[in-house]
Amino acid sequence: VTHGIPACIGSMTINSKQLDNESPVSIFAVNKCYETVQDGTFFDGSGFAALVREGYKVRSDVNITLEFRTTAVHGVLLGVSSAKVDAIGLEIVHGKVLFHVNNGAGRITATYEPRGTNSLCDGKWHKLQANKSKHRISLIIDGDLVHTDNPYIQSTSADTNNPIYVGGYPADVKQNCLTSKSSFRGCLRNLVLTKGQHTELFDFSRAFDLRGVFPHSCPGAEH
Repeated sequence: VTHGIPACIGSMTINSKQLDNESPVSIFAVNKCYETVQDGTFFDGSGFAALVREGYKVRSDVNITLEFRTTAVHGVLLGVSSAKVDAIGLEIVHGKVLFHVNNGAGRITATYEPRGTNSLCDGKWHKLQANKSKHRISLIIDGDLVHTDNPYIQSTSADTNNPIYVGGYPADVKQNCLTSKSSFRGCLRNLVLTKGQHTELFDFSRAFDLRGVFPHSCPGAEH
């Protein structure tokens, strides 16, 4: 077994002596337990999850779906970049969701702004779908569609070969399609990337780097 157990453990005794779990000698990727939990992955606002160590190739088409729940108005959702300018990025900035794509000719952005008093940062689950099809990009939040015109119609492929960073990214990693450096605080679930007929559901417990991220359980309410 190479990954930790997604569970709560309490009242552990060894040779009839109860262990003090309030002041451990060292701690790694351990969070407090909650009375009520939901399926999903909890991001504590300090780090990120890194997926696909060998690099993810966005190229001409990708469809990203995920669900998020947060009370913060800023936070990185997802980024895949290259060493050059090609990249995609999803982020929450001032309570709006932005989907950025650069196929090499310039960055274009689809922006979803909640209508009226509707907030995406209300601590409730919201469904997001971001689609890149050659030079076209669109964003669907809770069933509402926004898309944007792309003047660079000849440029259709985002030639990335870097990991997928979710919820943030390391300080020494370049992200060409993210404007925020704020790590996401809240919960994510059901992250799926689809290319053509190939659909991949990402399990955060299998990330090759996890910092401030707790797979498989979200507190039932923000603490």
